Amino acid sequence: MAPFDIAIVSVFLMASPVILAPCCAKSRGLTIYLSFAVTAAASLAAVAAGILAVHYGTNTSAIVQMGLPDLPFHLRLDPLAGFFLCVIGLLSLFVSIYSIGYVKGFSPSRPIVRFVVFYALFIVGMLLVVLADDAFFFLVAWELMAASSYFLVMYEDEKAENRRSAYLYLVIAHVGAIAILLSFGVMAGLANGFESFQGYTFDSMRATTYPVGWATAAFLLSFFGFAAKAGVIPLHVWLPEAHPVAPSNISALMSGVMLKTSIYGIVRITFDFLKFFPWWWGGIVLVLGLISAVLGVLYALMQHDLKRLLAYHSVENIGIILIGLGLSMIFTSFQFPVLAALALIAALYHTLNHAMFKGLLFMGAGAVLHATHERNMEEMGGLIHRMPWTSVFFLVGCVSIAALPPFNGFVSEWLTFQAFLLSPALQRPILNLLIPLGAALLALTGALAAACFVKAFGVTFLGHWRGHQSIQRVHEVGWHMRTGMMLAAVTCFALGIFPTIVINWMDVLPERLVGGRIAASAGAYGWMWLTPYARERASYSGFNVFIGIMLVVFVVWLLLHARKKAVHRVPIWDCGFEKINARMQYTATSFSMPIRRIFGFFFHIREESQAVEPIRHPAYPEKLQYRLRVRDRFWNWLYKPIGEGAFFIARKIGNLQQGRIQVYLIYSLVTIIVLLVFLG
Repeated sequence: MAPFDIAIVSVFLMASPVILAPCCAKSRGLTIYLSFAVTAAASLAAVAAGILAVHYGTNTSAIVQMGLPDLPFHLRLDPLAGFFLCVIGLLSLFVSIYSIGYVKGFSPSRPIVRFVVFYALFIVGMLLVVLADDAFFFLVAWELMAASSYFLVMYEDEKAENRRSAYLYLVIAHVGAIAILLSFGVMAGLANGFESFQGYTFDSMRATTYPVGWATAAFLLSFFGFAAKAGVIPLHVWLPEAHPVAPSNISALMSGVMLKTSIYGIVRITFDFLKFFPWWWGGIVLVLGLISAVLGVLYALMQHDLKRLLAYHSVENIGIILIGLGLSMIFTSFQFPVLAALALIAALYHTLNHAMFKGLLFMGAGAVLHATHERNMEEMGGLIHRMPWTSVFFLVGCVSIAALPPFNGFVSEWLTFQAFLLSPALQRPILNLLIPLGAALLALTGALAAACFVKAFGVTFLGHWRGHQSIQRVHEVGWHMRTGMMLAAVTCFALGIFPTIVINWMDVLPERLVGGRIAASAGAYGWMWLTPYARERASYSGFNVFIGIMLVVFVVWLLLHARKKAVHRVPIWDCGFEKINARMQYTATSFSMPIRRIFGFFFHIREESQAVEPIRHPAYPEKLQYRLRVRDRFWNWLYKPIGEGAFFIARKIGNLQQGRIQVYLIYSLVTIIVLLVFLG
């Protein structure tokens, strides 16, 4: 079968649980096994279609007579769509396997059919977004994705927090969708002179040369719309609210691949439709990427809710992807195709990497939540003894997202650094200042991310149990959930060890979008060495790093374990006091205190402590109660004024509703008179 045919089969197969689940509703177990097995098979088909489309450089189109009259749906599978099809399908495959075990743990009172239906529609929407080849079908698929994810976020709708988070997500998603619609309207009108509807197809938009002013309007509108969906600062506030309250398998998909549909939209419109653009477009993307990366990781460091911490790291990693896209746009505008290709490869590789390690981390967080019924890291600790498999897989995700070799996060961030360091002197002094500063901020982001995941793993899995319930209730998750996490962890490892093979596969993308390639130089010395520009400038071998790490581990093991008496086990020592308990170890709050002191001006911090009764002596209270509240300043700076203004206007407009027919007749009469005056 051709890649396009496989992609269509995957969409129909993915949609089949919408019919299958209600038919199997009487058997809860059959519904779960059959539905998620089908979605896993459909995801595997999407991966196959994506890999083949990129490998063969496929460009296949089709028209489906299912839209409005004279507005049929257009579909297209090209290498860019194939790449994102592969990203979506790969994580959906792992999450579908994981979901078999995860959903079985739901309360028997929760409706499974509804969850399965919206789960399938959610993935179908994402697949159709990247396959759509006209504005109308794109927005239909976009709304399908947004609406189904809204119902999944609100799945536990008895909680006010879930309803509030879902509503916030839906509002910002639709504000973004309106901006995207306006962007398509600008391009469609210029593509066909506002004389017919034929300009709504993406082929018409590709074939049009846009005036700079209108192109700028289309770009800014589309970037705003996609940035709202991606969680770019300051449009990020919905993300740490919606992702933590959703079921963890949905959080993995939303953070891992739903956000990437926005990256797809930015790349498609900027590099495929508009093609030629001024350098300052890339400057805007680069600056917002840097702000999102630094503030995202700082916000994450302040969290003690494990899923909220991971959600803020999605803001950070979307920022890193935008850094690569911004650099690629700048290099393209100054006619440096090879550097533009390097930056674009770095951004797309990080898109794939983030899907894998963030999906793995959310699945790990879901396993912890499944076992402990807790999201608060202050109520955890010592889980490595009760959940050894989950702890290993979560550690792989932590090392990957912290950009430490030999895992995948290091490769894409290293390529982004190479794009910074290889930048030539550009014609704009502001860029010659911004690019080195951007490299320094990216390095700061990497260091803070490493610190954050030392905190996340250490506080959650190491030390003593701090929860109020008995740790004996905590247990390792089932093999379905472990298999999903294991496959994601192995993929993170493979993407870190074999980056040259992956870059050689995806190098067709920058060739078509920016007119440059890096595979020839990147793979000049075989699969073992990655030399993105020239070996004299920089090279990296994930395989050799892995072998080196294994040799060090093996030598240390020999030295410590070859002799039976080489290791002595004694009680933990702390300044002469051996009776260590859970109250004496670091918590998530105490770990982040130094960072909070240094970067506290970015947050709205409320910190207080008070003595708890009984108080026998004011200077020596027996017990203190400590409260810390860290809030995002953007709530008060941006969203609170907008919300209060909207409610104020709504109240004033509400005064027009008098409930008297005479008043409404006067309104009608005044309206008719005004229209006659202005139209006469």
